[in-house]
Order: sequence, then C-alpha cells, then structure tokens
Amino acid sequence: MRPLLTLLLLTAELIAENRPNILFCMADDWGWPHAGAYGDEGVATPNFDRLAREGVLFHHVYTTSPSCTPSRNGVITGKYHWQLGPGANLWSTLPVEHESFLHLLADAGYAIGQNPPKTWGPGRIQDWKAHHGTDPAGPTYKNFKQFLAQKEAVEQPFCFWLATSDPHRGYVKGSGKKAGIDPAKAHLFKHFPDSEVIRNDVADYYFEVQRWDSLVGEAIAELEERGLLENTIIVMTGDHGMPFPRGKGNLYDSGVRVPFAVRWGARVQGRRSLEDFVSFIDIAPTLLEATGTEIPDNLSGKSFAKLLMKEESGRLDPEGRPDIIFGRERHVPAQEKPNMGGYPARALRTPDYLYIRNYQPELWPMGTGDSELTNIPGQWYADCDGGPSKKDIIENRDLNEQYRRAYNLCFAKRPAEELYDLQKDPDQIHNIAGTDEAEAILKKLRLRLQERLVAGKDPRATDPDYTGFDGHPYYGGGGGKKNRKK
Repeated sequence: MRPLLTLLLLTAELIAENRPNILFCMADDWGWPHAGAYGDEGVATPNFDRLAREGVLFHHVYTTSPSCTPSRNGVITGKYHWQLGPGANLWSTLPVEHESFLHLLADAGYAIGQNPPKTWGPGRIQDWKAHHGTDPAGPTYKNFKQFLAQKEAVEQPFCFWLATSDPHRGYVKGSGKKAGIDPAKAHLFKHFPDSEVIRNDVADYYFEVQRWDSLVGEAIAELEERGLLENTIIVMTGDHGMPFPRGKGNLYDSGVRVPFAVRWGARVQGRRSLEDFVSFIDIAPTLLEATGTEIPDNLSGKSFAKLLMKEESGRLDPEGRPDIIFGRERHVPAQEKPNMGGYPARALRTPDYLYIRNYQPELWPMGTGDSELTNIPGQWYADCDGGPSKKDIIENRDLNEQYRRAYNLCFAKRPAEELYDLQKDPDQIHNIAGTDEAEAILKKLRLRLQERLVAGKDPRATDPDYTGFDGHPYYGGGGGKKNRKK
C-alpha cells in the first residue's frame, strides 16, 4: 500500500474512533431565563449550571416557532417551520421528504435512540416512519441507562435524545411550595400581575423544572460512570417558553427564547458565555459538523461549531447573524368557527429591537374567549394552556389597572405591527409602533423582515394572506377548557 494512502486511511480511522457522542436534552415548555445560570434565584438547576460552567452558556437562542411540534421539527430537520408544510403546525405531521439529522448520523455509523415521552411531536408520524423506518429520533428505550447498556455491545458513537414532559402542564397545585421553593423568589415577567396565585403557579412550574434538571443530572452521572463524559457533546435546552400567558405560543422573549448550554469536555473551553444569535435550525448543522458528518445543502440553519471552539465570551460574530427571525402558524384551532386557522405572525429580533408583524390582527392572538363559538367544544382562549395564572388574569381583568393591563397584553387583540425598544423595555410591554420617533426604525425593520422571509422561502413573504397552513390536518384535542383547573 502506498504511504500516502496508508496515512489517509489511518487518519480516517482515528477520526472515526474519536467522533464525539451526543446527548441532546430537551425539556417541554422550559423557557428563558428560568435557570440559576441566568440569575433566576427562585429555581435550583445545578446540572444546567454545571454544563454552563464547564462549557458555554448561550444567552440568545430562539426556537423557530413557540409551539411544540414546529419547534421540534426545526431542530430535527434544520429548517424553518414554514418550510415544512403541515410540520409548521401543532398536532399535525411531518412530510416524508424531510430528513432527520439523527438519521443522517445513523447513516454515518452512529447508534441513535430516545426515551419517552416526547422527542418529535405531538402529532401523527405514521407515514414518515413508514418511509424512513423509525421515529425521527430513532428507536425508543426505557431510559438512557438502558440505551447505553445495549449500545455497549457495539463499538460505535451514539446520539441520544433525552426527553421529558416537564415542565408542561398540568401541575400538582402547591407542589413547588411543598418542595421548599419560595414563591416570593419567583421570576415574574412584567406582563404578569404580582399576585399570590401567579407566584404559587410559577413555583409549581419551578418544581417540574427542577425535576427535569435532576433527570439530566442522572444522565451525566451515567456518562461519568462509564468514562464517556469527556467525549460527549451535551446540549441542554427547552423547546419554547413557559406555558403561561404571553409565554408559549407568543413571539416575545417569554415565548421564543430558551435556556441553552453546551458542554464538550476539553474540546470546548468552559466558563464562557455567548451573546450571538442562534436559532433552533442551527442545531442540526452544528452537530453534523462536530461529528464530521456531511451537511445537506438544503438546510436553512448554519453551524455555530466555530463559536463553540473559540476562547472568548460575548458576541463574537455579529456579522454572521446580525438578527434572527421566527414566527407562528396554527397552534390549536382556537378562533371562532368555522375558522380552523391559526394566528399567523412573524418577527425579527435584533440586539436593540423586536419587530412583530401580525398578519390577521382581526383574530384573537390566544383564541376566542367565547366558548360557545369555538371549533372544539368548550375551549376558552385555547392557545394558552389552562392553569391558575390564566384563570387569575382573565377572571380579574376588571379588578384594577394591573389586571386590565395584564389581560390586554396576554389575551386582547393586537395591532398589525408591534415594535419594542429592548434597551428601554426589555420585557417588551410598551409597543412603540405608530409613534413618530419610531417611524424610521419601524420602516427599516419591516423591510429587513421581508428580506429575511423571502430568503427563508416563507410562503407569507410573497402572499401575506396565504391560507395553506390552515388546511393541514389537526389531530389533537383542545388547549384551553373553560374554567379548567390544574
């Protein structure tokens, strides 16, 4: 054998032997900034904080859509939800022409797997599974320990999706306080009234966040025990914002911004934090690049692997992604019948501004509050999950100015355009669109959003009244039973 060829083959074998494992950890409805590493003093997340301390803490990671199915589809495919047909909607399906990055890893020699209850979805995936052979995240195992035990028989790198239903509703009322969580320390976004009901509800949410953090801690311990930790990329995040009013299903930071930390042993220098914009569609190309797997040309995301490998903190590549876009289509059929559509909206976020375009402002952003007029019987502002905070805000909206403001911000109809000055208004509650001083920046961001949507092949870029997403099947139930108590 020729010396050069021998060297190339040996190099390829060495790379294959040292390919990193991947543990991808995703919570259900865990939003920013609810982790100790971000300064939230009300919740204990020692395992997330460890990953942030020993790796990289990201401050600006955004889902492509603040709804479970499209959010997860964006991770799995590396594409914006609006490029996925019915995959843009909750409780629909994923067309067979779209590939999963985990399957690409499997094709490259990786063992892949997941644990219940949810990696992809919710929705119906039978056609996709029939075409591709398995679920988008691969075979299901009882837990991570079982997966590792089975994998040991085969010497190959792995990618495992660690799933949980925490902290999705419903909650056991009082579980947070019973576990020693102090409601007085709960982080309340400024769109909430400061009420005992809401503080206790957030404490119950924190209880499930802490349970999720413990699950990740158990997985880390398994890696340490088997000597696998240092060659494993661990990603820990949530699929979108908390299941509270103006959170999940909304295009504000409280809905689309998520906790995100990455640890990769000595390959990634620890105690760093990054301010660069990262989208969920960037996860697939990043993990493919990190494992030496070919990245398909049709992905919308771009790898942030080079950011991981740097030694500095801050915003390291502002020109690479000067801003970020996201949006939403149908969450549940929450409008007045016979309208089976959603509340279409798109947004552009820069370091200084958030611009939102609501394409049909005549509709209800969280669905109608008249349960007699809904498509699914008994629904009540169904795009917001039922719970004590929702009930408290809606039923007390005439109590005082604090509650009236909260109701208007969370449930009332919204204008066609929203603009928030993030330096003056980081909680995004004072819409300055339509004011004289904001006219120039509004025009600039309006044009920039349109440019980004055209480049991202969004059907709404060429047809704002596009109805294609509204006709896709909906396989779920409702999201907001009237007076539901959880």
